[in-house]
Amino acid sequence: MTRLKSGLAASIALVVAGCSGMSQTSSSAMAPASSTGMSFFITSTAPGKGGDLGGLAGADRHCQALAAAAGQGGKTWHAYLSTQGAGAVNARDRIGKGPWRNAKGVVVANNLDELHGTNNLGKQTSLTEKGDVVNGSGDTPNRHDILTGSRPDGTAFTGTDDMTCGNYTKSGDGAVMLGHHDRKGTNPDPVANVSWNASHKSAGCSVDALAKTGSAGYLYCFATN
Repeated sequence: MTRLKSGLAASIALVVAGCSGMSQTSSSAMAPASSTGMSFFITSTAPGKGGDLGGLAGADRHCQALAAAAGQGGKTWHAYLSTQGAGAVNARDRIGKGPWRNAKGVVVANNLDELHGTNNLGKQTSLTEKGDVVNGSGDTPNRHDILTGSRPDGTAFTGTDDMTCGNYTKSGDGAVMLGHHDRKGTNPDPVANVSWNASHKSAGCSVDALAKTGSAGYLYCFATN
């Protein structure tokens, strides 16, 4: 009888151990999106003041907050934005060196040269921090114009024309350079039309003015580390 009880106890222990292993495997297979190593996203919301983002610092805080809500707050996040004037900042100099992955773990660019050259950005890969596709050309409403204030190579504009909504402090007059996240639109310039970061200027800096050309005031966010 003692041997029978010992054998039964051993069998139960093996079954429990096996179930435990199955539970671990199942949990791993159903890992949350935050485990994909996301290091790039389009903001799912805008600060709500059009081109007034509270400057670069305010834009970065917005990226950081959305990333944290998606389980990626342990990284440092910066908005892909350039500034103008004295001490101008280049967007490409503030986003790290890559590689960058979207919320699904897909690499959109391995390094800065690839990001500003032959990258993997497009409507199906330029996702929000939640892993959602952003409305593009042909969708209602169209939200494919992403604020960048940058030239195609990711550098700041020179000259006096406002291309950054007053370095992201204006919500009325002014303008900001926009990029097409879906790589298509109605810009007659075929090169600019497919540009993710420098397609055309906005009609203004207010929420309504941005919406006229298909912008909801969204930003590109990159993890710098």
